[in-house]
Amino acid sequence: MSLLLRNRGAILILILNIFLVFTGIGLVVPIMPNYMSELHINGSVVGLLFAAFSLTQLLLSPWAGRLSDSFGRKNNIVLGMIIFALSEWLFGFVSTPYLLFASRMLGGIGAALIMPSIMAYTADVTTNEERARGMGYINAAITTGFIFGPGIGGFIAEYGIRVPFYAAAAAGVVATVITLFLLPESLPANQRTTSKSVQAEKQSLWRQLIQSFRASYFMSLLIVFVLSFGLANYETIFGLFVNHKYGFTPKDIAFIITFGSIAGAVVQVTIFGWLLNRFGEKKVISLCLVIAALFVLLTLFVSSYWMILAVTFIVFLSIDILRPAIGTQMSKIAQEQQGYIAGLNSAYTSLGNIAGPIAAGFLFDININYPYVSAALVLFLCFVLSMRSKRGTVASTAD
Repeated sequence: MSLLLRNRGAILILILNIFLVFTGIGLVVPIMPNYMSELHINGSVVGLLFAAFSLTQLLLSPWAGRLSDSFGRKNNIVLGMIIFALSEWLFGFVSTPYLLFASRMLGGIGAALIMPSIMAYTADVTTNEERARGMGYINAAITTGFIFGPGIGGFIAEYGIRVPFYAAAAAGVVATVITLFLLPESLPANQRTTSKSVQAEKQSLWRQLIQSFRASYFMSLLIVFVLSFGLANYETIFGLFVNHKYGFTPKDIAFIITFGSIAGAVVQVTIFGWLLNRFGEKKVISLCLVIAALFVLLTLFVSSYWMILAVTFIVFLSIDILRPAIGTQMSKIAQEQQGYIAGLNSAYTSLGNIAGPIAAGFLFDININYPYVSAALVLFLCFVLSMRSKRGTVASTAD
């Protein structure tokens, strides 16, 4: 508790900011089918809207990280929260697809500014012994935002499909004011010039990606990309699929997603560690991939609300075990280059999160069932890759 309250509650303020951002990201999921009908847009546009956020965040994150070192953590966070609030208001206010894209890209800019700054701020104000606990609080806020975002969006949408975005914008403004007046700066001005010169020597994201093609651990990164592609393919279309095929409301969609996400979070904090220790990362990943592929495909053959809830629960549970299992496996591959491999892991995940929604949207327009057939095939391909891959060692590609 002392860590949370230190420095005028700095960590608590960071938790509030990151929770709001990831809640805002999740708000759109159960509401998108209604927007699709109201604005007369197709699945391709919906997929591109989801991809626009991830693409903007990916492209700007390296620059935003450097800006955090030269402009200051607090200034970056405040600027990012202002942009986030503006993006949420714009998404609720506009009535044209073009401005929806502007809103999502603004959201990506805000997330790119906020994420590295909050992580760096947490590192600034914690000791080596406290670092894991501090980062744990931040990651817990991210997970909680992902869990409750769709639920909050679906339930508030009962008062109007645009109300959740106005509420998120208002909350963003309040959080910005709190951050501006209460959060102390963690990076003194005399350290910022030094940070600039150090950052200038670091590799660009694109050079790291090109070098990764020749690395011994490339197969593991390819699995990360294929997995993210398949999961994004499934998650992007879920709300549209059950709305168009079964007439589910935003409230129905919100309940299914929230229930599945909470169950997955419970597994992560209870038996996840035991599963990895008992069976090893490779077996857990392979089994979850097969289960996810089968149950994604099974979604096409069930029709009742409770059967869809059960099938989706298994899919989400598999996903919530897969993601940290892949991260654990990658951290063991990384050996002494944890930061470098973690950055590549994040980049390949983002690439999958960009390509997956685009493919899902286009397939949805051809046939409502095709995105799930595609997601199942991709997850099965990922299973084959995971069975054939061997644990690589990190070459000295970061030099």
